[in-house]
Amino acid sequence: MVVRSTAGRDKGDLFIVISREGDYAYLANGELRKVDRPKKKKLKHLQPSRTVSEFIKNKLETAGKVTNSEVRKALSEYNES
Repeated sequence: MVVRSTAGRDKGDLFIVISREGDYAYLANGELRKVDRPKKKKLKHLQPSRTVSEFIKNKLETAGKVTNSEVRKALSEYNES
């Protein structure tokens, strides 16, 4: 899912949720927050969008990992729409 940060230094930035654990989500944007070091952020500090990147979702379910370039591509496609 594509989310927007509503608090903190990264307020207003777009991220892809890589995983979720309790009240926290692990986020990556492929640039400053890489997939191998995702940002841990509370769910209450995120604004979810209605957009789910099917490619990223399928890749995480099958392979368990995505690349930074795939995350950047998914976010750029979201920005264009």
